[in-house]
Amino acid sequence: MYTPGVRMALSDTWLKANNGKERVALEERSDREGLGVRVTPKGKITFQLRYRFDGKPKRLDLGSYPLISLKDARSEAQRLRARHEQGHDPQIVRFLEKQAIIKADSIESLFRQWYEAYCKKNKKGHHDILRSFELHVFPVIGKLPAEQVTLHEWLNLLEKHATLRPGIAERILINAKQMLKWAMRRKLIATSALAGINAKEDLQIKKLPGARTLSADEIARVWRAVERSRMAAKNRLFLKLCLIYGCRNGELRQAEKSHFDFERGVWTVPPANHKLGHATGKPLLRPITPEIAPLIKEAMALSDGSHYLFTNTGSDKPMGTSAPLALPYNVMQWLRRHERFEMDHWSVHDLRRTARTNFSTLTAPHIAEIMLGHRLPGAWQVYDHHDYLQEQAAAYTAWFNKLKTLTTPSL
Repeated sequence: MYTPGVRMALSDTWLKANNGKERVALEERSDREGLGVRVTPKGKITFQLRYRFDGKPKRLDLGSYPLISLKDARSEAQRLRARHEQGHDPQIVRFLEKQAIIKADSIESLFRQWYEAYCKKNKKGHHDILRSFELHVFPVIGKLPAEQVTLHEWLNLLEKHATLRPGIAERILINAKQMLKWAMRRKLIATSALAGINAKEDLQIKKLPGARTLSADEIARVWRAVERSRMAAKNRLFLKLCLIYGCRNGELRQAEKSHFDFERGVWTVPPANHKLGHATGKPLLRPITPEIAPLIKEAMALSDGSHYLFTNTGSDKPMGTSAPLALPYNVMQWLRRHERFEMDHWSVHDLRRTARTNFSTLTAPHIAEIMLGHRLPGAWQVYDHHDYLQEQAAAYTAWFNKLKTLTTPSL
């Protein structure tokens, strides 16, 4: 049995009184402008929108009371009527919206698309970016639809790291903004919650230049710890070569044996393996001096079976990005235990800064910059294409001899 709709505007009082109230037959009650409710014999109330499309009468369920309020039902009905006026079928509008929600990319899936399409091809540190998101982003918001993650949720995640790990927070912010902007250009999302957010202003992250360099005494202690500790032989060589060459540790981690030409005495760092390579398309050329050659050959022997100079333990794969991170800590622990020396914190990158500081005492500034793989300033880089290998070799020999003096125990 069916009771025709009653033409009287709905009210919250009526809805509350009739919700769950059993009745003999299905009942319908109209509100206004096509909105109404259907009440089942068991008292379930469902909002519905009546309209005509292509000359045919139609109805669309909007949701059940009290999960959707009368105010929200009226608002939704008004929105759909506006789409109807524009020529759209409200049923199709709602269907497409539900499909968009079902198929919406999560933060993780969106990141992995961006990572493969852009990040991996354009950023030298893409491994570190991926690792930061895997550790700090995916466990928190990775499964949420990307477009529904609010600014509040992003800031809540970022602010937790901004104080203790400002570098990590800034890395996540920069790359999340780029990811969302990339997705907007491809119509994968409509808006970016992070547009306009700034690390300095919104997270109070102050980017200060690194200032840690090892003193002569610290160099001697580190060298001694490297030599005498139980550190793996490959790690000893890795730290020594980082200090001698002043290179980025990634250039050594990704180095292949074929990159070292002992006849010519040249280590070629291909464009894919150094920071400026993507922009310049040029390799870095570093000399292999007679003092350095034995260290490289020893590393090659230790990685026998792999074409990489340094490998992960028990693998023929190149040394991972996280492998060098613990080495300074191990050195400091050894010094604490065996020499009762509390060394200030330092990183592998600080060996590069230490080398550059000492290069200034041994060679001209432009040679020191070339040794580090930096660009020469202004028009210099445009017109000067000399490799300065001889000048570099002289500086590396002088630096090696200075290290030998610093690290040789006094009689």
